Amino acid sequence: MISTKKSLLNMRFYFYRLLIPICIGCLAACSPKENPENAQAETQPESQEVKITLAPVDSPEFPDSGLEMLSPEEEATLPAGNVTFAYEVKNYQLGTQTLDADIKQCANSAKGQHIHLILNNQPYSAHYTANFEKTLEPGHYVALSFISRSYHESLKQYGAYNLRQFTVGDAPATEMDLTAPHMFYSRPKGEYKGADAKKILLDFYLINTDLAADGNKVRATINGETFMIDSWKPYFMEGLPMGENNVKLELLDNQGNAIPGPYNAVERTFTLTADTV
Repeated sequence: MISTKKSLLNMRFYFYRLLIPICIGCLAACSPKENPENAQAETQPESQEVKITLAPVDSPEFPDSGLEMLSPEEEATLPAGNVTFAYEVKNYQLGTQTLDADIKQCANSAKGQHIHLILNNQPYSAHYTANFEKTLEPGHYVALSFISRSYHESLKQYGAYNLRQFTVGDAPATEMDLTAPHMFYSRPKGEYKGADAKKILLDFYLINTDLAADGNKVRATINGETFMIDSWKPYFMEGLPMGENNVKLELLDNQGNAIPGPYNAVERTFTLTADTV
């Protein structure tokens, strides 16, 4: 009997001696190998595509403010060269910061509130006084002027803008119907750096029309992504990549058809830069 028990103990001993190396081998095989590729895979986060968002902007209102253009006069013919622009600004102070400029977290002009002048829907020029000169080549000009907050957001109420046309030098007066619906492009423009590149203002100006859910709309295509805008407001674009970006605006009727007009479809590029070097 004792011999039998010893035999059984010996068999268990040999069995465990065989089993232990096998288990150790299995554990080694199942453990991840220590190599640079595995380390990199464990520490590298998954890349996620940032979605572009478009959100309306609320800003201080200036309901009593107005802008009257004194010169050039409507349908004037002027000599080529330096052209004088003169305005009367009502209940609005040029050259000061808009009340919420320090919390807006977007590009803001250190020179303060100003006038945007858009000629033939080309990129605007900003002016901080009510009188200035611009050198113009011969041609026919459609001039949209409106008063702007210090962060380049337009005032959109009636009386805050002026639209007129004039001719410079020896050029044909190819007049535009100023009573038709028109859209003018304002922002974004140029290059945005550092903190200014996080929130980009999208702003445009409508003449003789408005937007509604059951009416006219603006189709904004931003880097290929489409947004339908049915309320005439400024908007902040976020989630844009660094580098060159593209925005296209189209004024559409309530059936989704393009509204005829020389400026009712426009496409622009602008650049975002991460550092302010």
